[in-house]
Amino acid sequence: MRRGGQGEALAVWAVWALTLLAEVHARLGRPVEGLGHAADAALVMAKTDERFCEAELHRVRGELLNETGDQAGAEQSYKEALAVARRQSARTFELRAATSLARLWRARGQCAPARDLLAPIYGWFTEGVETPVLQDAKALLESLA
Repeated sequence: MRRGGQGEALAVWAVWALTLLAEVHARLGRPVEGLGHAADAALVMAKTDERFCEAELHRVRGELLNETGDQAGAEQSYKEALAVARRQSARTFELRAATSLARLWRARGQCAPARDLLAPIYGWFTEGVETPVLQDAKALLESLA
């Protein structure tokens, strides 16, 4: 695909739209359909090398896998999301991935590791504390105290 032109912009939006569609299916309790959209997003990403929302795609895939009962697969996806976000210095995506992984660990009774993961990442943010992402992380941290 030609870089820097309309094709690149379309690739960014295609991957992002498919990731959001997968997340909508997760929220609707339709994980199988969501996993299909996540797979489509991954295919577009592989073909175009467009990685803007790669971390978020892994996180959403983790949410979908968790909903199907595949906690091991979910944990793997959340960890991949964290690794990608860190590599890309994408702090908001890192916070979202850490929040999802910490929530999974809390459900397993692993509250101390969940808190140890999430607290320092949440602590980076000094502005935007009213945003849903930060409020979600704060509420989870409070439940881990």
